[in-house]
Amino acid sequence: MYDLNFKQDRPIDLIGVGRLCIDLNTNQINTPMEETVSFTKYVGGSPANIAIGASRLGLKSGFIGKVSDDQMGRFITKYLDDNNIDTSGVSIDDTGAVTGLAFTEIKSPEDCSILMYRDNVADLKLDTAEVSEDYIKQSKSILISGTALSASPSREAVFLALEYARKHGVVVVFDLDYRPYSWNSEQETATYFNLAAEKCDVIIGTRDEFDVMEQFEGDKQSSDRDTAQKWFDHHAEIVVIKHGGEGSIAYTKSGFSHKGDIFKTKVLKTFGAGDSYASAFIYGLLNQWDIPSAMEFGSASASIVISKHSCSEAMPTKNEIDTFIDSAVKAR
Repeated sequence: MYDLNFKQDRPIDLIGVGRLCIDLNTNQINTPMEETVSFTKYVGGSPANIAIGASRLGLKSGFIGKVSDDQMGRFITKYLDDNNIDTSGVSIDDTGAVTGLAFTEIKSPEDCSILMYRDNVADLKLDTAEVSEDYIKQSKSILISGTALSASPSREAVFLALEYARKHGVVVVFDLDYRPYSWNSEQETATYFNLAAEKCDVIIGTRDEFDVMEQFEGDKQSSDRDTAQKWFDHHAEIVVIKHGGEGSIAYTKSGFSHKGDIFKTKVLKTFGAGDSYASAFIYGLLNQWDIPSAMEFGSASASIVISKHSCSEAMPTKNEIDTFIDSAVKAR
């Protein structure tokens, strides 16, 4: 059904690359940001959340990234350590850069937003000298995300990590994670997303994110299958295109496709769904599950996380996901 060669003799299952930041999630639910007065602090950043989610599921996770040389940076590193994530690839900034902050607003389950503070952030200071070839070749897979491609020197560091991964047969997962505020234009985004995607084995994104990548292909919108085929002509083995509440569709180079549905849950907020989906889906792939099973596991994980206040702290264990699926099946 798909052909991903995870090197079983390697000690690390997944290395996340890129953004390490702080989420400040509002404590005042159903309230606009202007009236919010208190927040709870969590570790955030899409690749960080995915690495944490993978670790909660029992995978051995590592990370390549950069944190500020202050209390916030130490908070992040300690949290990763406490969650059994190897931080030997995490560097400490020496330029005075700060930790990125994400303030969340929850007006309703359907109306959520994020206010980002991303000026002079440490995670975008990751340099090529801080990307270890020896570290990457110890892993079965790496996970990159789009935000790390938005500025130098982080951009070059990600491309070097991709080169090392391809050289040593490390499976590469690209979670598109498009954040418009991080980029100068959609054309710039498309340029670097496309260059990175050409080197990736698994690509996961929303339909809107793939549309941004297709800026240079005229006015005609591609079908999901056409989008997937473009990447099969490069290295991709699996392309997952998400359609929000309508579920997602996974395509494989062998011609298989499967539509995954969502699980009903009591939604608290919308953010965190993509990260929890990715971590659980990757878990399934690493365990050589078929695509429908991996997608179901990912969807269940996403439903659990969007029902809770945090993203990183809410990442479920395998037992929690299995119990959730069993309950959902019995309720049908």
